[in-house]
Amino acid sequence: MTGEIVGILLAAGAARRFGSDKLMFPLTDGRPMALVAAANLRPACARLIVVLRSADHPLAALLDAEGAELVIAADADGGMGHSLAAAVRATPEAAGWVVALADMPFIRSASHAAVAAALRAGASLAATEFQGRRGHPVGFSRQWLAPLSALAGDQGGRDILREHRQQLVSCAVDDAGVLTDIDRPGDLPSFAPGRPS
Repeated sequence: MTGEIVGILLAAGAARRFGSDKLMFPLTDGRPMALVAAANLRPACARLIVVLRSADHPLAALLDAEGAELVIAADADGGMGHSLAAAVRATPEAAGWVVALADMPFIRSASHAAVAAALRAGASLAATEFQGRRGHPVGFSRQWLAPLSALAGDQGGRDILREHRQQLVSCAVDDAGVLTDIDRPGDLPSFAPGRPS
C-alpha cells in the first residue's frame, strides 16, 4: 500500500455547540452526518481512515461496515491537531493525505477527488476553492509527514497551509459544500430532517 493517497476524516470533535452528537445526526436519507461525509470521501482515496475519540462510539461499527479504518485519538480533547497527527502516524507509508471534516457532509465526491488528483500530479499542498474562497478538504503530500505527525492543539494543518501558501494548489470546484460546516443545528440546510425552523 506504499504510495497511495489516504483519506482522513476527522470525527473526534466534542460537538459542544451542536447540543447533541452531531456526527450521528440523520441527514435526508437517514444516514448519520459522519457516515455521509465518509461515503463522499471514500471513492477519492485508496484507503479511508476515520479518527474517533472512542472505539465505543456508535459510529465505529457503521464506519467499519463501510470499509473505513478507525484510529482512536484518546487525546482528541486537546484539539484537532492531535487527531490529525494520530491518523498520519497510523499511515506513514502514504504518498499523501486528503483531510476532511465529519461535520462537512455536503462536500461532493468530485471535490475530494480533485484534491487527491492534485496530490497524485505532484502538488505539495492542495485545497478546494469555491467562488474565490478556500475550502475543504485539504491535501498534504508525503513531504509533510514529520510536521503533521507532530501536530498538537487545535490548529490542525492550518499553520502549514498558511506558512507555505506559495506551494498550495487550488482546485476550483462548483461545490458550495466545501465551505459548509455544521456547527449548530441552524447551520443545516433547510432540507435536512430535524432542522430547527
